Amino acid sequence: MEDLFGKAGDAKAVKAPTGASPLAARLRPRSLGEFVGQLHILAPGKLLRRAIEADRLPSVILSGPPGTGKTTLAQIIAGITGAKFERLSGVESNVAEMRRVVAAAANRLSTSGQKTILFVDEIHHFNKAQQDILLPDVESGNLRLIGATTYNPFFYVNSALVSRSQVFQLEPLRVEQLEELIDRALVDEERGLGKHRVQMDPEARRHLAKISDGDARKCLNALEIGVLTTAPDESGLVYFTLEVAEQSIQQKAIVYDRAGDAHYDTISAFIKSMRASDEKGAFYWLAKMLHAGEDFRFIARRIVIFASEDVGLADAAALPLAVATQQAVEFVGMPEARIPLAHATAYMCRAKKNREAYEALGAATEEIESERTTRVPEKLKNKHFPVNPEG
Repeated sequence: MEDLFGKAGDAKAVKAPTGASPLAARLRPRSLGEFVGQLHILAPGKLLRRAIEADRLPSVILSGPPGTGKTTLAQIIAGITGAKFERLSGVESNVAEMRRVVAAAANRLSTSGQKTILFVDEIHHFNKAQQDILLPDVESGNLRLIGATTYNPFFYVNSALVSRSQVFQLEPLRVEQLEELIDRALVDEERGLGKHRVQMDPEARRHLAKISDGDARKCLNALEIGVLTTAPDESGLVYFTLEVAEQSIQQKAIVYDRAGDAHYDTISAFIKSMRASDEKGAFYWLAKMLHAGEDFRFIARRIVIFASEDVGLADAAALPLAVATQQAVEFVGMPEARIPLAHATAYMCRAKKNREAYEALGAATEEIESERTTRVPEKLKNKHFPVNPEG
């Protein structure tokens, strides 16, 4: 892990925002040395780190959950390379604005030789025509694109644009990394909360870091509101207790998008937990999906499939129970639909498993696809009709 405040002379620094900006914006890292997390792509010797430091970075697409440093990393790259940093929003920017930025980048490169980094936040919101506008200049090198998205770029970004870019996946920050950011904020007098005398209980720090679900922005904003709304004692000391932490962050915000990767990842975890007879794990993923507003019909369908695919011949009662669950949730609706879903989940976890029928069908399908199709033997044909001797 790099030094908490970065190394002296670590490339060029990004100017930090000042004034009334939120803590997360003020404390935004200014160099790679200050950047916390993402060591799988930014540790010394890693491809992205080498490309940035050598100023050989191609166009890139940064994919990852909120608060993992996509925008910050784009700004650091621009500062290190000395490139002009332009920013567009996939939600707000229009075609005219895009054409203006692209034309200015080409003119800047030809007249002064300065490169342009175009950062497009939420690039998945651009339609195909908007994304196509960027293609010629990305390919010619008039500008380097850094796109940021919380979605899988291979599904939501134009394939032609993806093929011209390096895709890097940013991961949620670990609890220990978020605790490091909290400690940094509490001692930084220039950009953080160092001017406030704060005594933070270890369990409060851990709670904020854990409940933030890997989101640095959420963690720092909760820290700031807790410090600024807690009255100091007579000596001016702010006691940041576990109770203050719980009030600051209110409740856990589930990182879940019913149209994105979290949808598929969570249902996969649910199914695999039932397959492993991990009842506690299966109930956790079931509760997460229900809390996040997942369609209860979708969950019921997956239980029906599981009953036949995984339990199969080992328990003949599993499939009828799963079908009954599907009918029950349609009949009662939410919130009571949670109860038959829990009933069926527990049954599937406890049931013996046998995938013979599913695997036999798979083997037969593979044989049909890879080998010559076998004709129906005479003894198996329908004898109600005359047999064509040439057929």
